[in-house]
Amino acid sequence: MKKKALILLLVLIIAMSSLIALAACNKEDDKNTITFYHTMGSNLSAVLDEYIEKFNALYPNNYTIKWEQVGNYDDVRDQIKTELNANKHPNMAYCYPDHVALYNAFGATASLDDYINSTEEITLKDGSKTIVGLTEEQKNDFIQGYYNEGKQYGDGKMYSMPFSKSTEVLYYNKTFFEDYNKNRKEGEPELVVPTHWWCTDACPADCNASMEKVCAAIKAKDNKYIPLGYDSESNWFITMCEQLGSPYTGSQDGNRFLFDNDTNKDFVTRFRSWYKSGWVTTQSLIGKYTSNLFVNKQSFMSIGSSAGAVHQRPTQTDGKYPFEVGIASIPQVNQDNPRVISQGPSICIFKDSDKEREKTTWLFLKYLTTNVSFQAKFSMQSGYVPVLKSVINEPTYAALLEMADGGDNIAALSAKVCMEQEEAYYTSPAFVGSSDARDQVGKLLAACMSDANPDINALFAAAVAECRYAINE
Repeated sequence: MKKKALILLLVLIIAMSSLIALAACNKEDDKNTITFYHTMGSNLSAVLDEYIEKFNALYPNNYTIKWEQVGNYDDVRDQIKTELNANKHPNMAYCYPDHVALYNAFGATASLDDYINSTEEITLKDGSKTIVGLTEEQKNDFIQGYYNEGKQYGDGKMYSMPFSKSTEVLYYNKTFFEDYNKNRKEGEPELVVPTHWWCTDACPADCNASMEKVCAAIKAKDNKYIPLGYDSESNWFITMCEQLGSPYTGSQDGNRFLFDNDTNKDFVTRFRSWYKSGWVTTQSLIGKYTSNLFVNKQSFMSIGSSAGAVHQRPTQTDGKYPFEVGIASIPQVNQDNPRVISQGPSICIFKDSDKEREKTTWLFLKYLTTNVSFQAKFSMQSGYVPVLKSVINEPTYAALLEMADGGDNIAALSAKVCMEQEEAYYTSPAFVGSSDARDQVGKLLAACMSDANPDINALFAAAVAECRYAINE
């Protein structure tokens, strides 16, 4: 028995030694690695790999850049949260504002201000010199609504850089609109692409450019189908708050949940009447993206992500599209102050005891976000909008925009619309609980629209209570 026990002990010692050696090896590897968590598919990862090689060929550094594809955006957030609880994290990651707010609660996100403003000069492998920070020209080249997203956390500091962006646009059946107007009978209103939600001082009572009037005209013409589908109830609610100047959320240190107010109840009540009239539906109400209705000619307008333009295009039959898709900005409350949501991933970096590695991580992030060639190629491959204004003049990208149409080149048409409304982008304040507010207002809008006899006051109050419960407030 003693001999067997001794052998078992030796086996355990050898096994533990191997584990310790492996851990030491991994730890040594980690010292020389910059890890990047993202959600890219293989086509986009190939573009990333190409520019990792170009970065390594240009910048002197002692690190290997490795990426890890981590499901969807929320999967990235959840994995990093788990790792932060274990005192681990990647060096850089795709992020949305509420993700960064979560990482900030751990004190894990690196502030980028010192890097952005650094005038430290470094010599590149080709002998040329550059600074660690951003030049004024580089700062000004960013679409400002995208850039400003990185400093909306209440302390004035910058925590992320915009990487690739999307927004919401209005897709419409251009062929249907043209045929309607060509064949409309006396007394029928002209069908125009809506620029307003409803009639206002800026859109007189006899104006046909309101979504309200367009939906009514379509429904009167063809009662079988739904004029408008809206994919995201959350985006719709938040965008209306922004366009109306109505409170939605506050800040980390104040009253966080402000959306229970009369202005918001008014627009929710209005949209409920639209739903009851058969004018509009949403993704959660039909259980699928409203583009499914649009491409099958069961609706004539669809508001969805600009990055999903190819999904708003009908399938070809005998080499032809059954209708041409038009794309426009979403309707506004006030055309003089247009507001459309900014979406799509940014990138944050994490604090590192190895300051040289943290600086190299920043340099790689700077390279991706300020490189016109990369931004153009990534946009063309992904359907997302580049974050730099100058990309519009990059020859290949400019040629693509010249071919933009509602058929084969619908992604280019979507990007063109997005680039033309660069002054309209907004983001909401991010804090612990902001993602809960987003979820709750989406559910709230859907419930107010679809419930048989909703108590709207009670539903608003319950949504705020759910937000507070989620953060133990």
